[in-house]
Amino acid sequence: MTATWEKKEGNEGVLSVTVPAEKVDKAIDQAFKKVVKQINVPGFRKGKVPRQIFEQRFGVEALYQDAVDILLPEAYGEAIDEAGIKPVDQPEINVTSIEKGEDMTFEANVVVEPEVELGEYKGLEVEKQNTELTEEELQESIDHQLGHLAEMVVKEDGAVENGDTVNIDFDGYVDGEQFEGGQAEGYDLEIGSGSFIPGFEEQLVGVKAGEEKDVTVTFPEEYHAEELAGKEATFKTKVNEIKYKDVPELNDEIANELDAEANSVDEYKDNLRKRLAEQKATEAENTQKEEAINKATNNTTINIPEAMIKTELDRMVQEFGQRMQQQGLNLETYFQISGQDESQLREQMKDDAEERVKTNLTLTAIADAEEVEVTDADIDKELEKMSEQFNISVEDIKQTLGNTDIVKNDVRIQKVIDLLVEEAKLVEPSKDDSEA
Repeated sequence: MTATWEKKEGNEGVLSVTVPAEKVDKAIDQAFKKVVKQINVPGFRKGKVPRQIFEQRFGVEALYQDAVDILLPEAYGEAIDEAGIKPVDQPEINVTSIEKGEDMTFEANVVVEPEVELGEYKGLEVEKQNTELTEEELQESIDHQLGHLAEMVVKEDGAVENGDTVNIDFDGYVDGEQFEGGQAEGYDLEIGSGSFIPGFEEQLVGVKAGEEKDVTVTFPEEYHAEELAGKEATFKTKVNEIKYKDVPELNDEIANELDAEANSVDEYKDNLRKRLAEQKATEAENTQKEEAINKATNNTTINIPEAMIKTELDRMVQEFGQRMQQQGLNLETYFQISGQDESQLREQMKDDAEERVKTNLTLTAIADAEEVEVTDADIDKELEKMSEQFNISVEDIKQTLGNTDIVKNDVRIQKVIDLLVEEAKLVEPSKDDSEA
């Protein structure tokens, strides 16, 4: 078999392939064995028609399409290997000739991985991240954990404050008319959560249980319901009940409830301080990695084929659907609630999909340029890490994956990311960032 690759405009080209006659004849023989089982010829039992009789009655040409179907998968696979190209989409194939006793020729219009023009990726300036844990951060975490133990208590007297949960009835109007989805009774809303239209929650501060208030807000311009976007609405609102969080004071007993390994407040704080410090160090490391990756990617020039973006979009929509299922929703229900459809969701995701593809191509190109290698020991170490993380045996992971190619690629990319950070120049944050 021979294959020649002719690059055309952009990332497209034509792969011209010749399959030798002996393979063609063998495929025609296989096609006959398949087809003869499906035809009826008077005087012969089904499947027992001699080849000569078949060809006299139907012609050898009747076998060509099945022979092509047999030949193409293997021939195309061998051809792309011989040409050294990496297709990113299904090819458009045109069989130019097939005949018994002759070579078969076909042309494949192929979209391939783009050429990657790497820019600067060593010595990148990356902002140094502050890893020092402050007492304020420690106290914030303590307050957050204590909040989980808080009980909601009805506020018998007094008005709504930030952090309270109010039970409300509301009836919304736009231009004096009620609108769909603008009414509810017995709705619980945490003031300050930001879960309602901007400006709504703040206007309930100071209202007492049993009181009514007209809340006037403006829907955001990008609101999912287009008929309401940018419009002013008035919600006739009644506060039925107000509850506040009764947060327990931190003592030795509560400390042990929050951390079974702590027998006192001091031990609890020490353990929490250690965990938070480790967490902050990890976050700082990840932030520096992300900045290095972004800068290396921005310095790279690539003409990305639409086929690669589409494939990544398909993957992202699938991942989004899986996340929705974990929340008890399917995509169809999500689209009904959000007022979107799949095309709008894909349009929202398109920039991120393109960035993902560009990042992956950039990191892969750096791995090639730096001749990054992954050893069996590297793969075993990663499998052990996955086993510990997901509480699954290494053998089960291998069986699920089928092979370790995905793990090998992940380790290779991680080595590139580590290289970017190691080669980067850590600089102090700019004044604006440090003041923010």
